[in-house]
Amino acid sequence: MKTSLSAAEARRIALAAQGFARAPSRSVGTRQLNLALARMSTLQIDSVNVFARSHYMPLFSRLGPYDTAQLDKLLFERRSPYVEYWAHVAAFIPAEDWSLFGFRMDSMRQKYGSDPDGWFLRNSATVDWVRAELRQRGPLRPAQIEHDSKRATRGPWWDWDAVKRSLEHLWLFGEVAIAGRRGFERTYALAEDVITPETLARSVSRPDAIRELVRRASRAYGVATAADLADYWRINDRGAVLAAVAELGDLGELQQVSVEGWSRNGRPLPTWLHRDAVLPRRVDTAAVLTPFDPTVWFRDRAKRLFDFDYRIEIYTPASKRQFGYYSLPVLVGDDVVGRVDLKAERTASRLLVQSAWWERDAPVHAAARLAEVIEDAAQWQGLETISVSRWGDATDDLAGALPRAQRHEVRTGPVRPVAIASDAITEA
Repeated sequence: MKTSLSAAEARRIALAAQGFARAPSRSVGTRQLNLALARMSTLQIDSVNVFARSHYMPLFSRLGPYDTAQLDKLLFERRSPYVEYWAHVAAFIPAEDWSLFGFRMDSMRQKYGSDPDGWFLRNSATVDWVRAELRQRGPLRPAQIEHDSKRATRGPWWDWDAVKRSLEHLWLFGEVAIAGRRGFERTYALAEDVITPETLARSVSRPDAIRELVRRASRAYGVATAADLADYWRINDRGAVLAAVAELGDLGELQQVSVEGWSRNGRPLPTWLHRDAVLPRRVDTAAVLTPFDPTVWFRDRAKRLFDFDYRIEIYTPASKRQFGYYSLPVLVGDDVVGRVDLKAERTASRLLVQSAWWERDAPVHAAARLAEVIEDAAQWQGLETISVSRWGDATDDLAGALPRAQRHEVRTGPVRPVAIASDAITEA
């Protein structure tokens, strides 16, 4: 195995590990969806729906247009092989992995459920009532519990916020699991109504769980630093992550390597290559990425891999946005070459390109490749037309590559800066 990698080799390894080195399937079904999910190990959830729900997008980025109803069925069917938990924040994980997060459930209970002055214990009557409702009635949406509580004669009325907070605490503690969604509203149930008895009975020690999670993160990333591996599952214990890395190294699963340009304060960053990592000769892909895609969700890694400074600007006032409300990284070949802000205007059946920008050294064919992705995106979302704004240095190139596209004006933000402030990505 190689002991040193060029920056380009590290990019190709990372993209191959995430499934971008494979040609899109002509037909996307359950098998392809499961394989893509297996490569990522987790699928982050976010409520923003300006273009498409974030959890739909990583599959589109890797597989091309697919029927989202198939993914819904896979994720939300009764006894689904997937369940939601606080993995990389709120995310889908294989249901059989529930026990891997037992250490996190314990930590959440210690943090939020043990303080006598904390919300959970101060509202124990509400929590007990909500727990009893789930035990007696089965899976319920918060609105169902709140609505029926107004008519209850056996106790006081608790508002939606108290009901919701009770459910969220119990979910973080592992007592409650998500049994599905209606629209984007969660349905909650006692964990034993969602997770198999075998999985619930399985106990995984904290060191064993962290080692297994680091193993999966290293496989999903291909090549990674300790910070990358910790962030994949938001593990804040650096010592535990390094101990897991050392054990996996002893087992021959990880090998320490150096990567060109991966350094801090002039010193190389310790980096590990997974034994199953593949270095393709080239990566020939074109995709737009959600901000919550593992490829770019950790800003430090995006900077190291692609020299790409990234933050989403959903919470930035419109007048101060640099690139747009929901600007998505554009991947062409083995590099992030730009960003594009997409909006689905469903009443007019139109896909709006609200802004588009090139990164430095974007290849000359980038506009044509991005145009193909935009056409696919419109078709995937069932939108009949495309309109490209005039905000951004890539909009004219993109409009030229989309001969049938309309043009529209948007209110622009300030002049694009040379460098972006290094704020962390804000998560909902």
